[in-house]
Amino acid sequence: MVERFNGRIEEVLQTHYFDTTADLETTLHRYVALSNRHIPQRALGHLTPIQALKNWQTSHPHLLRKRVYLHAGPDTRTVPNDSVDSLAQVC
Repeated sequence: MVERFNGRIEEVLQTHYFDTTADLETTLHRYVALSNRHIPQRALGHLTPIQALKNWQTSHPHLLRKRVYLHAGPDTRTVPNDSVDSLAQVC
């Protein structure tokens, strides 16, 4: 999954010209949002990463302190390391 994401980012970077670093940053944020919300992944059972995380959270509610939303931006709360490790095994 990571290799495909990196390959797609590389393609975007090679095919677009960015006038400013802000333009580059905006494009990368949009691509990450697109990738997480709209591009299904075979490794996740043909779900998007957000859908897979929501399903995992439903089956393991005690491991995550914060609900998964489709909102952009960084999380402000920390997640216990064992929760992150468990999620990594699922994905």
